[in-house]
Amino acid sequence: MGKDSKAKESGGKGKGKQAGGGSEENASKGKGKAGKADGLGTCTYVKARHILCEKQGKINEAYKKLQDGWLSNGDKVPPAEFAKLAAEYSECPSGKKGGDLGWFPRGKMAGPFQDVAFNTPVGATSAPFKSTYGLNLVVSIKQLVCFSRF
Repeated sequence: MGKDSKAKESGGKGKGKQAGGGSEENASKGKGKAGKADGLGTCTYVKARHILCEKQGKINEAYKKLQDGWLSNGDKVPPAEFAKLAAEYSECPSGKKGGDLGWFPRGKMAGPFQDVAFNTPVGATSAPFKSTYGLNLVVSIKQLVCFSRF
């Protein structure tokens, strides 16, 4: 009995330490390109549209149209209307699809763009901002949070 109980104790303690260390290891692995992780392995995704322009004047013109039509009244820009402006103004290939970037996780987009996309409330439109590729406007369409155990 002494031998069995000793084996169970040391096995239980060893597994407890491994499980604790393993979960920290896995939690840190979850912080990579797949998304932001907490103890549960939470990944946040956003679905967004954008308008990308090289020139300040062009992005300001697009933003003024959004302001005149909706933003100055405190309204949200209808996705179809933003898509029309993206098709007209955006210099990104996504402009042909109404600026639709689809769903993407944290870590996929370049710095400032990612920050704006994830911090813009659902349905809201950002002010023009400079990103790695030029000047942008972003409308956040939806956000998705999923939880998984690692």
